[in-house]
Amino acid sequence: MVNRVEITLIGKPGCHLCDDARAELNRVLDAFRAEHPNLPIEVTERNILEDAELAAKHSEEIPVLLINGQMHGYWRVDAARLTAKLKELADA
Repeated sequence: MVNRVEITLIGKPGCHLCDDARAELNRVLDAFRAEHPNLPIEVTERNILEDAELAAKHSEEIPVLLINGQMHGYWRVDAARLTAKLKELADA
């Protein structure tokens, strides 16, 4: 089992896909945390409008979801895929 999971959601204000991704991420995390209360999960949001490097790298892909610094997906959060990844990390 990993000691903790770091999730980063990269987006920008006014992005409806980012809002949808945030809502889906929160739904998945609420359910996952109920089943795995001892695994700390930290969620950080990054704004491409405040970071030129992120903007150059991800401006065409937002929202972007990173798990422990690795690209997990972009444009949409796939709840089943995210849940599977979190369970994999919890069992590792």
